[in-house]
Order: sequence, then structure tokens, then C-alpha cells
Amino acid sequence: MPRTLVAAVVLCAAAWPLRAADWPEWRGAGRVGVWTESGILEEFPEEGLTAAWRVPIHGGYAGPAVADGRVFVTDARRPDLRSTAAIERILALDEATGAVLWTHEWETNYAGLQLAYAIGPRATPTVDGDVVYALGAMGNLVALDVAEGNVLWQRDYVRDFGAAVPSWGISGAPLVDGDRLICLVGGEPDAKVIAFDKRTGDVLWEALSSDWEPGYSAPFLIDAAGVPQLIIWHPRAISSLDPATGAVYWELPHVVDMGMSVPTPVRSGPWLFVTSQWGGARMLRLAETHPDATLIWQGVGESDPEHGRDFDTLDSVISTPVIQGDYVYGVDGEGVLRCLELRTGRRVWETADLIRDPARWATAFFVRHGDRYFINTDGGDLVIARFSPAGYEEISRTHLIAPTSPYVRRRAQGPYVNWSHPAYANRHVVARNDEEIARFSLAAP
Repeated sequence: MPRTLVAAVVLCAAAWPLRAADWPEWRGAGRVGVWTESGILEEFPEEGLTAAWRVPIHGGYAGPAVADGRVFVTDARRPDLRSTAAIERILALDEATGAVLWTHEWETNYAGLQLAYAIGPRATPTVDGDVVYALGAMGNLVALDVAEGNVLWQRDYVRDFGAAVPSWGISGAPLVDGDRLICLVGGEPDAKVIAFDKRTGDVLWEALSSDWEPGYSAPFLIDAAGVPQLIIWHPRAISSLDPATGAVYWELPHVVDMGMSVPTPVRSGPWLFVTSQWGGARMLRLAETHPDATLIWQGVGESDPEHGRDFDTLDSVISTPVIQGDYVYGVDGEGVLRCLELRTGRRVWETADLIRDPARWATAFFVRHGDRYFINTDGGDLVIARFSPAGYEEISRTHLIAPTSPYVRRRAQGPYVNWSHPAYANRHVVARNDEEIARFSLAAP
């Protein structure tokens, strides 16, 4: 083999782990919250982490996406705080330097939202090759080319499909599946979920009645019983659809008051788990021979009269839990970390040691790395920990980013939280608040 060709092969091989370590969508590739890179530090330095770069941005809850050497994030500003008019934006930053490569803005209006939380977009951008998809809090969906930020196509959920924006805004990050872009729209009359042609924006199919609001949980794709299944968890049911046609495979009724189906469904083998502060928990077992599911156990939520008794399982408001072996771990709506038996829902233990300032709606974001977890608390801390049925083992903790988003509950840490899921990519963590986005190295020394 000629030396020049050998060199090219070596360079390509060296570059591959970087691309394979991107974080192109909500909760990373596959939406499973798993980070597989090696060469990551075991503990944080005593002096904390030093930012490789910091870039000023505006408000928003949307986490960043990282792909092909770029960081994508959305934000918003309200030029006149006496008005609900807003300008939303997507930024593309150079991953290595933080330099702003391009931006794209669009006008919207936050009338009808809970104004305390009307600070910006909620949905993490979705990157698919040379296209990035951004979604605003009022249902403005835009597809842009990654290189220059040119608009390829755009849709307005309200104008184009008659959607009614829920109280806390549109938050279901678009999902790419083959040639389809699958979105939680809430369109009328039977377009709660819409699959668009990802290149043109043409509607391919519509599914599920919009007789009730769509909720906030992002579309989630699994393979079970030998077929791909699109899981849509909305405030009236857990639904499984054929992602190619939108046809319903199975549905399990599940009423979630206030429309608050927020955390992403969690799947491990035959198990599928959802949790909500107002709807409680549901553990399903997926059928092996045909698309179907069976309810194994359920836990009460705040809307149930039994709430507060000892058999409460896990009713998370924002935080997506994790399944590890035969146990479920997650942050309850009261801000404590709980361990449950997977097959029964029985509570094994709970602790306030993770959040350290437990309160209503307290949350944390879990990213699994080998046998441990990187956990971002809503107080702005980054924690390395292990979970087991024996208890919570904290390995290391550092303060990563200031909590700046408004919070209407009293807490010792103050009236602000950080409810944005960071990105873990290329041995770094990229985190944002309502003032800045920053990148920190997590590489082993």
C-alpha cells in the first residue's frame, strides 16, 4: 500500500472516534442518555473545571447538540418585557473555539405561555448529516443547512396545523428516522404526531387525535418484537406507532393531569418505563412475538387520592430516570433520588444527598458512562456517582454553571434553577444557562 494511502487511512481512523463521540440530539444518539467515550477523568480537580470557552447567549431551556465540529443551541430574547413578543434564534458555534459561525432568527409571541417560564425554546436541536432542525417554544420548526444556516424549509405548528400551544410551550425535540422527521405537533383534528419528509417538509403521515394537548415528552424510537416502534407518551396514553405509516400498534391508557408528560420513556430489554409528577409511574413489559405491551405495575401521582402514602414509587416532573439491572433510579417530584425494584416498583431507598436542596420540581439529568453516572443538578452542579440497591455513592462533585432560570418555589439555593440538559461530546461537556454557553474538558489528565 502506498505511504500516502496508509497515512490517509491512519488519519481517518484517528478522526473517527471524534465523530462517533458527537451528541447530535436530545439525550445523545438514540436519545438514551449514554456516553461511551474512553479517557474520561475519574474525579474533578479540586479547583473545579476550567472553561475552554464561554459565549454569551439569551434565555432558553433547550440543551445544546454537538455534531461534526459544531455546537448548536437555541435561545430567545424579549425586546420589551412589557410585551410577550419574542425573537427566537439558533446559533452554530465552532466546537473547538466557541466562535459564532452563523445565526438565524425568527419572530414569535409568547402569549398564552406561563410567563414565569416564557424565556425561550425548550427543544434541543436535532442534527442529521448536513441539516439541523430547530424548534421554537411556539411551534416554529425550521430546517437549516449546517454549513451556512440557510433555511431549507420551515413549518408553523399553529398556522399550518391548527395546534394549540400547551401552557409550558412546545418541547418535543424532532426525531429523525430514515427519510422522516417525526414531530409532536398537536395538530387538528388527528395530527398529534406528524412525520415530515426531512428534506422538503412535506407531510408524510399524521396520527393520533388531538382531543387533548400533546404533552412535552420527545418522540422515542425502539426496536421490539422484531419491528421498529415509535413511542409517543402523551397525557392520555402511551402509544406505539409504526414509524413508517403512523398506524397504531398498541396503546395503554394513562391519564396525566395538567398535560405534564415530560420525561423521556426509558427502555431496558423487555421493560418500558414512564413517570410523571401528576400521572405517576407505569412499568410496561413489551411483547416478544408481536408489537404489544402489558402493564406490570403502576405508581400514584399527585393527582391521585392515594398520593403521599408509603407505596409512592416515582413521580418525576422533569428528570428522565434510568434503569440499571433490576432497579430503577430517578429523582422524584419532591427532589429526592429514589431506587425502585424494577419488577415490583417497591421502594428500596431514597436520599436527598444528590440534590442537597430538595424541593418541589427539583430535577437532575443523568448520563450513563460505564458503571457510573455524570449527573447535572438543577443547582448547576456536576456530579459523578454510582447507583446500586445498597445506596447512592457520590464519587466527585463540582459546580459547573450558574442556575439562572426563574423558579417559583422557595429553595435555600435561591430563586433560580438550571433545567437545560448538557451535551457530552468529544471528552467535553457543553452546558448553557440564560446568559452563556460554555465548554469544559472532562478528559483524564
